[in-house]
Amino acid sequence: MFGGSIPALITPFEGGNVDEKAFRKLVSWQIDQGSKGVVPCGTTGESPTMDHSEHQKVIEICVDEVASRVPVLAGTGSNSTSEAISLTRFAKDAGADGALIVTPYYNKPSQEGMFQHFKAISDNVDIPIIIYNIPGRSVVDMSVETMARCFQELENIIGVKDATGNLARVPLQRMACGEDFIQLSGEDQTALGFNAHGGHGCISVSANIAPKLIADFQHASLNGDYKKALEIQDKLTALHDVMFIEPSPGPVKYAASLLGLCSAEMRLPLTPISQETQDKVKAALKFAGLLE
Repeated sequence: MFGGSIPALITPFEGGNVDEKAFRKLVSWQIDQGSKGVVPCGTTGESPTMDHSEHQKVIEICVDEVASRVPVLAGTGSNSTSEAISLTRFAKDAGADGALIVTPYYNKPSQEGMFQHFKAISDNVDIPIIIYNIPGRSVVDMSVETMARCFQELENIIGVKDATGNLARVPLQRMACGEDFIQLSGEDQTALGFNAHGGHGCISVSANIAPKLIADFQHASLNGDYKKALEIQDKLTALHDVMFIEPSPGPVKYAASLLGLCSAEMRLPLTPISQETQDKVKAALKFAGLLE
């Protein structure tokens, strides 16, 4: 169900509010350019700064605009298990095809706590669930053993978005969970190696602004054409790098504004990127052939 290039969608804002027109345009453009799925309300979508009504609205708009053309993997995670259940239940009722659920952040649960968190969600909402393992933001790292336990014991767990940056985790998780366990990269820069180790695609930040290139890259790498994939990767490496030299989604939203997709507006505590970063974003876009 989930594989290939799946953009972690930015959420366009205008005057402090969700810009529905720009968001709908972005979603359809992503599909037209070859993306194989979309993720609303992830970290890149600034979900931590959206209240529940906005979170729900963005999921509803996304599902409506997608109109079953590609799978919708809605971000519904929380460090509160009851809140994660509520958001996941809403996503299912809204028509999402799956839920992307981050390991609980800040409160630092044990491996058993993480398992019980996902068990409670899986037991309460019948929807495919992708575990989002991102130790750099959540502080906790779900072990290979706990991940395998989740996959083997919890009916709705189907895979992981792996943002550990550790490519050794891919074959280890493949051996522990089997080939049917969907492994999606959470890092554009290492997506080629990730797929070579048995991955199934990438939930991508850069795909917001380079959807066709990244869709072509994913198609090539997943079909074993690593020469072609590397050619595309060489065009995109500078872009992938600059997307994270300041807190995301600052650079990608600025890039989107240069391409006329939406404004660069973000919500506090995120602030506009520096002039130096703006110059680097422009240079990377030009090198990739995305900006004249």
